[in-house]
Amino acid sequence: MTVNDDSFTNWKNREEIAESMIPLIGKLHRERDVTVLLHSRSLVNKSVVSILKTHRFARQIAGAELSVTETMPFLKALTTLDLGPSQIDLGMLATMYKADERGLSVEEFTAEAVAGATGANKIDRREPRDVVLYGFGRIGRLVARLLIEKAGSGNGLRLRAIVVRGGGAQDIVKRASLLRRDSIHGQFQGTITVDEDSSTIVANGNAIKVIYADDPSSVDYTQYGIRDAILIDNTGKWRDREGLSKHLRPGIDKVVLTAPGKGDVPNIVHGVNHDTIKPDEQILSCASCTTNAIVPPLKAMDDEYGVLRGHVETVHSFTNDQNLLDNYHKAERRGRSAPLNMVITETGAASAVAKALPDLKAKISGSSIRVPVPDVSIAILNLQLARETTREEVHDYLREVSLTSPLKRQIDFTTAPDAVSSDFIGSRHASIVDAGALKVDGDNAILYLWYDNEFGYSCQVVRVVQHVSGVEYPTYPATAV
Repeated sequence: MTVNDDSFTNWKNREEIAESMIPLIGKLHRERDVTVLLHSRSLVNKSVVSILKTHRFARQIAGAELSVTETMPFLKALTTLDLGPSQIDLGMLATMYKADERGLSVEEFTAEAVAGATGANKIDRREPRDVVLYGFGRIGRLVARLLIEKAGSGNGLRLRAIVVRGGGAQDIVKRASLLRRDSIHGQFQGTITVDEDSSTIVANGNAIKVIYADDPSSVDYTQYGIRDAILIDNTGKWRDREGLSKHLRPGIDKVVLTAPGKGDVPNIVHGVNHDTIKPDEQILSCASCTTNAIVPPLKAMDDEYGVLRGHVETVHSFTNDQNLLDNYHKAERRGRSAPLNMVITETGAASAVAKALPDLKAKISGSSIRVPVPDVSIAILNLQLARETTREEVHDYLREVSLTSPLKRQIDFTTAPDAVSSDFIGSRHASIVDAGALKVDGDNAILYLWYDNEFGYSCQVVRVVQHVSGVEYPTYPATAV
């Protein structure tokens, strides 16, 4: 048999194993509210090839490819346990098992590693929490996709309604079409139908009421059967507590803003300061996409090396706030054609760091350049550290942070030698460290951080909403601190 024959046979064997994983992963998700992960990447509703690609990606960050032959025994072991709602990372299980020297069987090790989610320790499945989207633009539609995707178990978050201004004939049909097809993020994974008579979009069985309103104060959500809901404001029209309080109508319990909050509105970056949200806080902000991209790696670097000062330069994709062609704009430079120019503009991300990381004493400055790409940006974080280090040390540290730390859902890591912006469309992390571009000289470190400023940010928003709603289930094995 030739090398080619061996490779093909090996591939077919792995295909067969991955195919057999799908019903096990699906059953755990539907019946027990367990999300199976691989190095923080969900395997729920993934195809055979997607499962294999996710395993192969591990070599970029862990140094060696992870095979389904290694993870399948752990998945089988999970199906024998009395599991409660949780997230379980097969990659972490396999990695920790290799390092364990006690001679335990896979079944024994798995039972011990996820003991917090089994038997008397398991938490109860939460009742669905209603969610309302106020505004249905770029972020609103991506958040909708994520909420629909995560509704598979029937628990957790339930998208009940979207609120928009009336747009004339076939308004709901056009909005459903924009949810179904996206020029950047591709087709919606599932089916969408429209009931114009009842003003309802049905996506993968989720009935979503479309409410037309010009002002928050005109809506009574209880008349649509909505109770105790979390409203996500995607318009950015109101950013302070007074303005956002207009959303606290009958049926609405909390308001989450998908833009930087002003005044005393808490700016939350999931993974960094989400645990500071007070239980009775009704209004909060998820800050900006750039703030979410830079704060987790900034915290990681400050924890290990100390940060004395820093500057962030973002090279940012253009947004709807800019003009397609030269035309009047109230802001400087943004009136010039977005697809044809690089446009220097301001960023509030640097000043927002203080809200998310109040213990960081370093002064962080920032600026931004909008460039002619529709999605994915890069933040260049230039830091003066409190001690000298080497490129190799920082490289290995950030790789480990992306794999095993509490920030592993926020920070990803790539060693791909020819990575470019479009490679990170659809990334669910807040930012991705580009290992090849990393520069370190004594006490100076320069990090290049890619981020999908649409989808990655939307994932962070949903994580915050899960947290405040009480449906953010614990992850096992427990991450290193």
